[in-house]
Amino acid sequence: MSKLQKILVRARRQVFSEMVGNNPSIFQGEGYDFIELREYMPGDDIRHIDWNITAKMRQSFIKVFREERELNVVLASVLNGSVYFGSHRFKQDVIAEIAALLGFSVVKNGDLLSSYIYTDAINSYNKPSKKHFQVQKYTSDILDFEPISKQVYFKFIADSLYKRLKRRSLIFVIGDFFELPDFKLLAKKHEVIAIIVRDKHEEHPPKMGFSSLVDPQSGASLEGDFDASSVASYTKKVLAHDRALFDTFRKHKIRFTKIYTDATVAVQLRKLFEGR
Repeated sequence: MSKLQKILVRARRQVFSEMVGNNPSIFQGEGYDFIELREYMPGDDIRHIDWNITAKMRQSFIKVFREERELNVVLASVLNGSVYFGSHRFKQDVIAEIAALLGFSVVKNGDLLSSYIYTDAINSYNKPSKKHFQVQKYTSDILDFEPISKQVYFKFIADSLYKRLKRRSLIFVIGDFFELPDFKLLAKKHEVIAIIVRDKHEEHPPKMGFSSLVDPQSGASLEGDFDASSVASYTKKVLAHDRALFDTFRKHKIRFTKIYTDATVAVQLRKLFEGR
């Protein structure tokens, strides 16, 4: 069985056995069209409680949203050179599995799915569809893509999606995010969720002694003694970058999660959708 077939079979089984795809909070359009407040009733989603009004009235009230009959869900995979890495499995393969799981969940929900592959340009686009074939094609496109020497340009990604998407959409941006994105305007117009795919060795590399490394994005070579001191310095820089990244997402009200290459993807996505 090919890598593509394994990912698709696993994703379909997990979604259609209701491990991921039966969670209504994934694509219910939360935050889209606020209508009114009403008293809380047993069974209502507690995340919709308006705590300010509840405190003033001393009685629980929830926000009511107009239900979207059909959501427009957009998957944007960022496949620059650095995704061609992984100690457990390549980040590119994990991105493909995430796309398959989300894609099948969208289709199962009866919503519209459109998808992109981005670097510093649009490398692939699949127009909105509700068909399973759309998911299979997009997953295949990700696995077949050659990311070596490809750069990422987040401003282009944000501007492109902002201009192309006329209808308010739920956008998943999937990548390793070693560059800081500016999704401020995009997040005002749409609901944006960032899925950060990393390998633990990128954040906490082992001591390798004298080594020669090649950057898969720029192609630059680096030789040196990667001892405890240099590894510790690198780790601090990654932590500082991620703090700035997370602060940016929180500031612009973008939900996010980090999925490592050795994690069970479906479990991590379910935690995100359950708000953990």
